[in-house]
Amino acid sequence: MKKKKRNEKDRLIRVKNGRSLPVLLYAAISALMFVLLFFHVRPQSLDLDLFSISDNTIYAPATVEDQKATAVKKQEAREEVHDQYTLKKEYSDNRVDLVSSIFDTIKEVKKESAEKEKKDKGAPSEEEQIKSAEDKLTSDVTDFLSRDSVKSLLKASDGELSMTRDSVITAVNDVMSEEISAGKLDEAKEKVTKELKGNSVPSKLRSAANEIGRFAIIPNYVYDPEKTEQKRQEAADSIQPVQIKQGQILVEENQLIDREVYRKLQLTGLLSGANVYKPIGGLLLLIGLFIAALSYYFEKQHGNRQPKNKSLLLFTLITAVVLIVMEVISLFQELEFSHIGYLVPVAMGVMLIKLLINERLAILASMILSICGSIMFNQGVTGTFNYGIGTYFLISAIAGILFLGKHHARSKILQAGLFVSFVNIVVMFALQLIQNTAQSGWEVGTYLVMGLVSGIGSSVLVLGFMPFFESGFGILSTMKLIELSNPNHPLLRKILTETPGTYHHSVMVANLSEAACEAVGANGLLARVGAYYHDIGKTKRPQYFIENQMNIDNPHDKLSPQLSKNIIISHATDGAEMLKKHKMPKELVDIAEQHHGTSLLKFFYYKAKEKGDQTTEEEFRYPGPKPQSREAAIISVADSVEAAVRSMHNPNPERIEKLVRGIISDKLQDGQFDECDLTLKELNTIAKTLCETLKGIFHSRIEYPEANPKQKVKH
Repeated sequence: MKKKKRNEKDRLIRVKNGRSLPVLLYAAISALMFVLLFFHVRPQSLDLDLFSISDNTIYAPATVEDQKATAVKKQEAREEVHDQYTLKKEYSDNRVDLVSSIFDTIKEVKKESAEKEKKDKGAPSEEEQIKSAEDKLTSDVTDFLSRDSVKSLLKASDGELSMTRDSVITAVNDVMSEEISAGKLDEAKEKVTKELKGNSVPSKLRSAANEIGRFAIIPNYVYDPEKTEQKRQEAADSIQPVQIKQGQILVEENQLIDREVYRKLQLTGLLSGANVYKPIGGLLLLIGLFIAALSYYFEKQHGNRQPKNKSLLLFTLITAVVLIVMEVISLFQELEFSHIGYLVPVAMGVMLIKLLINERLAILASMILSICGSIMFNQGVTGTFNYGIGTYFLISAIAGILFLGKHHARSKILQAGLFVSFVNIVVMFALQLIQNTAQSGWEVGTYLVMGLVSGIGSSVLVLGFMPFFESGFGILSTMKLIELSNPNHPLLRKILTETPGTYHHSVMVANLSEAACEAVGANGLLARVGAYYHDIGKTKRPQYFIENQMNIDNPHDKLSPQLSKNIIISHATDGAEMLKKHKMPKELVDIAEQHHGTSLLKFFYYKAKEKGDQTTEEEFRYPGPKPQSREAAIISVADSVEAAVRSMHNPNPERIEKLVRGIISDKLQDGQFDECDLTLKELNTIAKTLCETLKGIFHSRIEYPEANPKQKVKH
């Protein structure tokens, strides 16, 4: 009871640790990124005083708006806009009406005088008529129009008045149709006078017409405050904000720091006490985005938590190594090695991640490392990010991922390093050409060396780190699988020399299982290598297995079913023990142990029944466990199918398909697939693939005619 409680407690601790480990790893990689990147994003702080002399040329670290200078430029733009005037066309009509009213008033006074003369039999005096006209006219008219002009108008006949009125109206209308500003008023009045001289105005009324015409002319091109304000606002709005551009020289070496320069230094945050909270906040957001992407990727992975944690720990270690290497190399920027970042073997990290984990995570890592590298190597550039070095890192990393492809032999890793070196050199020269910078021969040679060192160094470091990661994490990488598939491996040579029939059977099972795994998206290479070793246990008692019984009697004919059963069943456990003894990967040990699951050894079970032995099915079943992975399950099917088809007489496609589907159906009903994640759809795909492969192997052949004995060549 105590032991059971202890086991449950240990299991709970493992589960808790399994769930808390990702949090700890995310926190660790976040903290490392923050510590390494903070010193590269922290704003530069200068201890400068007003009216002191600058020891160095100071550049603006970022683009900021100079609001004060912008306001000054807007005000200058407003002041440059002249007053706006508007032509009041209605003024012309008003003044024409005024002229008409003057002449109408004169006619009215004359008419009243005539009526009084008829009524009183005595005409009003000339003075009375003038007084009556002045009373009827407005004060501004009487102030401008002389008494002599009024007198001459009163003495004129109606025809003369009409002719004079028309002439004055025409002249006024012509002059007022043009723009008349206050400064051009006198010029307009003179123009009216000239026009009236040319018109048919009676000479005695010319002076009066001239006075009325000049009086009627007023400025019609007047100041418009609304339009003026609108134009000034448009001028102010057209001014672009004044910016202190990133990289702009704020103060040159040995230059006096006056008030304007000091203000710009304050504005760009270069003086002591600059705000560091914004860069910290931005850096935390960026790191948070990285962690969110990693968390999303790992949580969306299929499988149990243990492989996830292993992959996350491996990713964290590799990323940490690359970041630390970047930081160490970035320290040499202080020695004026501005392009030292081209030496960083960034492809090493992503190549390791691809080889040990997968390609998708390697691509994500290449983006994260490129962004971090662009921040670390920002010395000598304006701003926080060195986009050139970031582009170089990204292309270098992607080149390493793409070149590896599905080739994982060690020679391919070295070739990938050479390819990355070539790409590095091309990218470096492309960046220099785009930036249109002149390069000396020494600089060109330096770029060549750094590109070669980065690429080749990446491949060398990959080869150096691979064994440590594989052994430390128990990782069965693709490259390791390829090495284990080498026929010269001691265990494979043991199978070949001691059990040639089993070796041939294993090769056939490998071909079948690899094709089936590839069809359902499982690891075909793992299935192939696992099939090579799955029957290694038969080397312990090779003569007891039918494929190795050539030219010898079957020893099982002389043994009891129980003893034969024990010998046959033991090959699974014996094989697992042999693989463990040779420190083979756990995945291969599991395949050897699980490829029969808990299936029934039917031949000897029914033989025991025929003899009347008191026995049960459980005694004639393999100890298991049942296949835990898709690869182990597929190998178990391929193992049974290959042995069954090989024993068939004249196999044809129909018989092969019936046999394959029968074996899969039996295993499914027997519950052999209960502990792996194969679906019914995938089982159908596996059956089709196995049938197609077997049909290619056991295809029908034509019978060649025998040679005529008489035609045989004698040697």
